[in-house]
Amino acid sequence: MAKYRGSLTEERVSELTLESLKKDPAGIVEYPVLEFDDRALRLLSTGVAETLRQSSCKPRGGLGYRVLKRTLDIILSLIAMIVLAIPISIVAIVIYAEDKGSPFFSQSRLTKNGKVFRMYKLRSMCMDAEQKFEQVQKDNESDGIAFKSENDPRITRIGRFIRKTSIDELPQLWNVLKGDMSIIGPRPPLPREVVLYTPHQMERLLVKGGLSCTCQVEGRSDMEFDKWVESDIEYIKTRSTKLDLKLMCKTIGAVVKKKGAR
Repeated sequence: MAKYRGSLTEERVSELTLESLKKDPAGIVEYPVLEFDDRALRLLSTGVAETLRQSSCKPRGGLGYRVLKRTLDIILSLIAMIVLAIPISIVAIVIYAEDKGSPFFSQSRLTKNGKVFRMYKLRSMCMDAEQKFEQVQKDNESDGIAFKSENDPRITRIGRFIRKTSIDELPQLWNVLKGDMSIIGPRPPLPREVVLYTPHQMERLLVKGGLSCTCQVEGRSDMEFDKWVESDIEYIKTRSTKLDLKLMCKTIGAVVKKKGAR
């Protein structure tokens, strides 16, 4: 299993025994250490799936909606990847020039029913950012489980720019094309966050994760964690092609305005 540090108290989440960590009013200040091996990820995935089977929340959208949603995902992500290939390549070269490290970064995330996949980004942090997380987690500015820090010292100079402009997220178009993600859906969380979820918060994982959802167009980093969760669950209960198209348009506006970006 993954390793944990700090003062721990045990609690049950479905049939998977997890250890919950201390948090203060500002949010989590001691997270699980990051090394989740394959066995730990399988246990976590199984625990999430078992918990969600007991959920009374039912995602909206029948077969027709799901087929159309997947079709749009394939078409739009493929077009975007072709159009943005040169800009992504230029940014990748700048990232490499800054510290000679790989310009791309991937990490394990969870999506529908706790499925684990590798999510891709343009690297906005130093090469050993994951190893340094334990040093900065005490500076969490989020009021909940997700980690946010405006002055995170691990972020590189080019990293601050691509985060503000959301350019770092563009490689996830490949995740969309592959079927790991959708264009619109709750943002896929990290394993270290999911092990701290309540069963209600796990309902964010009832559908496939996405590039953007309600939170990302209404505040992003500025939205309180509990409201973020509720907005995702509300999306799951009311999703439709019309709503997805509306959120796509709003996402473009939020990116241009850099609304809530960090």
